[in-house]
Amino acid sequence: MTEVRAVVSDFGGVLTSPLLGAFLALQNEHGISPEHFAEAMGVLREREGEVPLYPLERGEIGEADFLAKLRDVLEPLVGHRPELHRFSETFVGALQPNAEMIDLMRELRESGLRMAMLTNNVREWEPLWRPKLPVDEIFETVVDSAFVGCRKPEARIYELTLERLALSAGQCLFVDDLEVNCEGAREAGMQAVHFRDNEQAIAEIRDALA
Repeated sequence: MTEVRAVVSDFGGVLTSPLLGAFLALQNEHGISPEHFAEAMGVLREREGEVPLYPLERGEIGEADFLAKLRDVLEPLVGHRPELHRFSETFVGALQPNAEMIDLMRELRESGLRMAMLTNNVREWEPLWRPKLPVDEIFETVVDSAFVGCRKPEARIYELTLERLALSAGQCLFVDDLEVNCEGAREAGMQAVHFRDNEQAIAEIRDALA
């Protein structure tokens, strides 16, 4: 097996607390349940042919356009037109740094491994999420879907990450909290660890690097 020379980590749900907590924070802020958010996403997916988060994460639409569409479909579901003010601040603000995983990433960087972050994210949210973590201290490159026009698990975003690192796929270990994204990385030729909790993921990462 090819020696791993780089670790490529997801952001939300790996280096932060689970994303479910962010959706629960939106419920508390706006009184809209995760179930209603999911139902609204389903309506938009049927109408537009894909999950509405996808073009937002590819930077094809802005947050304002996304929220306008979301308000339109939420209104008949919840019985009023939600304002969704401070949507991004509430969502990103609920994500707390995952200290154990951040410490591991720092340790791996100091051991001589190359480090990259690969995140599906929103262009307008970058000033909110980047200060939460020591991104520039640990990661030499950040591949953010909203700035490169493709998203996990699309093949191109893994190819772009490999191009930036100038490494082969077999030299990279990918970590993500979504199995579908890990499957995309494996199809690109990377090894992958599906993050489910700190203990499990740290053990699997160390085994893969041993």
